[in-house]
Amino acid sequence: MVPDHVAVFATTIILLPMLYLLLAAPAFLLVRLDVRQVGQLLRVMFNGYFLALIATSAVGTLAVAAEGRFAVALGIGAIVALTVAWRRWFLRHMDAWLLTSDAGDPGAAHQLRRLHWGGMLGNAVQIAVVLAAIPHIAVVPA
Repeated sequence: MVPDHVAVFATTIILLPMLYLLLAAPAFLLVRLDVRQVGQLLRVMFNGYFLALIATSAVGTLAVAAEGRFAVALGIGAIVALTVAWRRWFLRHMDAWLLTSDAGDPGAAHQLRRLHWGGMLGNAVQIAVVLAAIPHIAVVPA
């Protein structure tokens, strides 16, 4: 079988924002989330992650579809769709907890921390799925 360089390249590019979040997000475990600037920085980091993943996945979908690998394009397109929905849900909840924290709710920082852990877990699951898919998409079916 011949390697599919476009699919491998697209997958590698998609992994970049995921790996960024994997490395950057744990640093926020070391700081208090009840500090407004820290919470805002966490939001900016996740928003940037979501936007980068949407952009790279959309380009990857188009590139792989142009090569005629429609099943792979559908899989990468699913990443786009899920990330768009996840971003909307995640940032809406983060904004709500940031406002609640600003209002003085002592439990808001705990809820932000739970959301942060959930974001890191979701990212880890995405990485695992994409890495597990690489051997299946790296070669063109005979």
